[in-house]
Amino acid sequence: MAKRDPREHDALVEANEQPFLDHIIELRSRILRALLVVVVAFVPTYYFANDLYEFVAAPLMVHLPANSSMIATEVASPFLTPFKLAIYAAVFAAMPFILYQAWAFVAPGLYLKEKRFALPLLISSIVLFYSGTAFAYFLVFPMVFQFFAQIIPTQVTWATDINAYLDFVLKLFFAFGFAFEVPVAILLMVASGLTSSEALTRKRPYIIVGCFVIGMLLTPPDVISQLLLAIPTWMLFEAGVFFARFIERRAEEQAAAEENTHADAAEPDESR
Repeated sequence: MAKRDPREHDALVEANEQPFLDHIIELRSRILRALLVVVVAFVPTYYFANDLYEFVAAPLMVHLPANSSMIATEVASPFLTPFKLAIYAAVFAAMPFILYQAWAFVAPGLYLKEKRFALPLLISSIVLFYSGTAFAYFLVFPMVFQFFAQIIPTQVTWATDINAYLDFVLKLFFAFGFAFEVPVAILLMVASGLTSSEALTRKRPYIIVGCFVIGMLLTPPDVISQLLLAIPTWMLFEAGVFFARFIERRAEEQAAAEENTHADAAEPDESR
């Protein structure tokens, strides 16, 4: 298969200008497809909603005192809490398709170089988001709940409301999921020219402080969960800066190659 000329592709992108109404219709179509997939995913997740809640609650249950369990303080909580979890689980499961619809909507307006850059970022953002939630569930939750179990006053019974617990873990899921997107955000800013790896390196002390402030705001008021969010965010920032240098180096090499091509084309043919 012949390799497509980037200039030909980019010229077709510039020539393919559609009316604003067509873009709105296309956006509506993409949103409806994403909602349809979420609805389809909701059916099995709601059927297994109680099992899903047991899975989500497992890190806490192992640290509850003997003969203790979670409670429901509101009349409708036994129904609404699994229902809400099923909705979030359906969105969580459909996230790759939702992001693909977003990609399919903007892809026709991207140049070939932007497509080659954006598609790996789309895939890596999905992987990083799921990695962040897995990190929260398998590492952060056991340590945080063990810490809470050890500091309970002797005269207090630890009986957590099921809805309050779900809100608590969902907050941490999204906090760690989006925190793991830091390398993607850095690569996008560097590729778009908003900043550079050198500028980010100079601002490292402020960014480290910002990581700990974010960890303080997005996690419970305990040192363990704050550190478990702040330190990985810092490490992911360093990883983003590391890969951003490769993007800058590649962009410089491409600019130099294009400059040499134009210079060769401008030179007169001495054989005539």
